[in-house]
Amino acid sequence: MDSKNYHEDLSHIRSMMERSSRFISLSGLSGVCAGLAAIIGAVYVYFVFQREGISYFDGDRNILGPALVKELVLIGAIILVVAVLSGYIFTANKSKKKGLKIWDATTKRLLVTFAVPLVAGGFFCLGLLYHHLFVFIPSATLIFYGLALVSAERYTLPDVKYLGYLEIILGLFSLFFLGWGLVFWAVGFGILHIVYGLIMHKKYQ
Repeated sequence: MDSKNYHEDLSHIRSMMERSSRFISLSGLSGVCAGLAAIIGAVYVYFVFQREGISYFDGDRNILGPALVKELVLIGAIILVVAVLSGYIFTANKSKKKGLKIWDATTKRLLVTFAVPLVAGGFFCLGLLYHHLFVFIPSATLIFYGLALVSAERYTLPDVKYLGYLEIILGLFSLFFLGWGLVFWAVGFGILHIVYGLIMHKKYQ
């Protein structure tokens, strides 16, 4: 009996330490929603190109006008907002069910660690946008997002780093196929997120 209680106490202590050092309330469903939003956004962008008379898959180098660039940036911003909101809603619900705080010292450390490479990547992409180097933006967003995930793994679920590695690899690979940036972007932010989200939902729900 004493041995059983001893092991239960150790298990409880490990659980408390895990909760205090890692943000473990991330919801897999938030990844699924973010992935769906990215795919819908990518499909919408494809039809925007079609509307503007741009055949995306014909291999031609197309010149994007200022109005079209602004529209594409707006679409990207909307996708980001949808992904963040869905992530917050699903994560908040999961935290509430498990009786955990969604905002504490660990969450703050997670956000800071995640934000550093992400903000750096954002400014890098703004620089590419400023110099009209649009073709490199999909690769840059994938690479910096992957770096942010790998950095944040220290304060959340360890599986996050594997998604980060895949995003980085995909972003680097896409540098050799610059005309297919939209496809790589849809795979990285769409399909990978959905697959990852479903795996995490099944594993940790």
